[in-house]
Amino acid sequence: MRKTTFARAVGLMGAAGLAATSAAAQTTTPAELLAAYSAQARVEASAERGQALFNKKFGRDFDNCAACHGAVPTGRGKDLVSEKAIAPLAPAATPGRFTDRGKVEYRFKVNCKDVIGRECTAGEKADMLAWLISLKP
Repeated sequence: MRKTTFARAVGLMGAAGLAATSAAAQTTTPAELLAAYSAQARVEASAERGQALFNKKFGRDFDNCAACHGAVPTGRGKDLVSEKAIAPLAPAATPGRFTDRGKVEYRFKVNCKDVIGRECTAGEKADMLAWLISLKP
């Protein structure tokens, strides 16, 4: 039994180490993400297209991005379902935004499906990020 406990402990420490390594590997900056999305899309990002996408009404339950994030993403938003406050979306207002590649991908996936009805393209992500990076608090 002692050997099993030790093996389990070693396994848990190994898993924790892998998780920490994985999390560290996903650390990024908004500018690095923008460059990656632009390269993937093979098109230069447009802040104007990003702003238009943010404000476009898609006729779904979550009509547009501003429905939760607020008309001005340098201010706080509010989740329409849970009514919990959402920190400002713009990186200048919330410095930790767009610094974890895994979280960014997850949020784009969920939010794009909720608002647009499909996953966002790399070009749409680049445009949105270009606009958000351009905003000042």
